[in-house]
Amino acid sequence: MKQFGLIILSCLLTNIIFGQDTDYATKSNIHYYSESVTKSDTYLSEKCVLDIYYPTQIKKFPTVIWFHGGGLSGGDKYIPERLTNQGFSIVSVNYRLYPKVEKPKYIEDAAAAVAWVFKNIKNYGGDSNKIFVSGHSAGGYLASMIGIDKKWMKAHEIDANRIAGIIPFSGHAITHFTIRKEKGISGKQPIIDEFAPLYHVREDAPSFLLITGDRELELLGRYEENAYFQRMMKVAGHRDINLYELKGYGHDMREPGYPLLIQFIKSTLKIK
Repeated sequence: MKQFGLIILSCLLTNIIFGQDTDYATKSNIHYYSESVTKSDTYLSEKCVLDIYYPTQIKKFPTVIWFHGGGLSGGDKYIPERLTNQGFSIVSVNYRLYPKVEKPKYIEDAAAAVAWVFKNIKNYGGDSNKIFVSGHSAGGYLASMIGIDKKWMKAHEIDANRIAGIIPFSGHAITHFTIRKEKGISGKQPIIDEFAPLYHVREDAPSFLLITGDRELELLGRYEENAYFQRMMKVAGHRDINLYELKGYGHDMREPGYPLLIQFIKSTLKIK
């Protein structure tokens, strides 16, 4: 586990920049399911869309897929401003929400959106070997689930290990509290079942960067469950997983987390 104070974070905010001068374009509300699937369900057609923000003068650029938070029951897609103008594309995803759907529909949507990026990012100039998956809170949970449990991406004939890196911002490592609610289980009763990233720890998973807020300010046990996930991944033999605890920040720790995501991309792709 690594801790960053305000002074170090301030330095990161000013110094970790890709430094690419280029124009960017945005295309909005692209359906990521097939036309036949999209037309089969009104709610799916409404919610299962994504926006793509991408550089127009860079070839084979990296991509960050970003899932919004909201407890799997709220929230809306957005492009994080701190990640713009960095020389990579950002794909912001909407997905179906509880109570209109229940497990595993939102996980299926997340996998379908990531599969769309793998199959289509080259049409925008991107490189499908440089796709990172991230998100905050519920979005971090979805990022972890589709990357650690290979069955979700396998349904789209994609090996989850092709993901260049997974960066959950304060995401559940145990079973998500909304899934527990669907089962009639209290949010204060932790469980680890097939809907928990912890259930699927494996040596050969993609690289992970886990980021949480201060353990004393976070939601119930959020830091501790990520610390346990990191430990068990290492026990399983995984060699590229790190955890950052952002001291002084609570659950909404996105702003100080973004520079760490940028640095992770640079380090992974060996970009100076």
